[in-house]
Amino acid sequence: MRRLLAALAVAVALGIGALVIVTRGSPPENPATIPPSPVDGVVVRVDSGGLNAVRSFTLRTTDGTQLKFDLSQLQNGTQFPPGHLTEHAATAQPIHVDFRVEGSTLLATRLEDVPASP
Repeated sequence: MRRLLAALAVAVALGIGALVIVTRGSPPENPATIPPSPVDGVVVRVDSGGLNAVRSFTLRTTDGTQLKFDLSQLQNGTQFPPGHLTEHAATAQPIHVDFRVEGSTLLATRLEDVPASP
């Protein structure tokens, strides 16, 4: 009986840990939780195969929501090279993201630096 209770306690603890990872580390799955475009925030993760091969990034908005953006539809990559996102992740300088939603994917269409406050 003790072994069964111990195994159950471990399973519950692991389940709660996995739930915390999913809810804190993943972008919102419910479209109702996706804010309207555009959004400002800090880059917290860059998914890249190299400086010139950035596929996506995760942005943390001012309210703490984390949103993962796909870069396949970026329209201003010349003005804001996707590799520049790693600098923003390192310095925590916020960016401005225009995007559209296709299914459950957030497609970044335009990225800009947020001007520094006076």
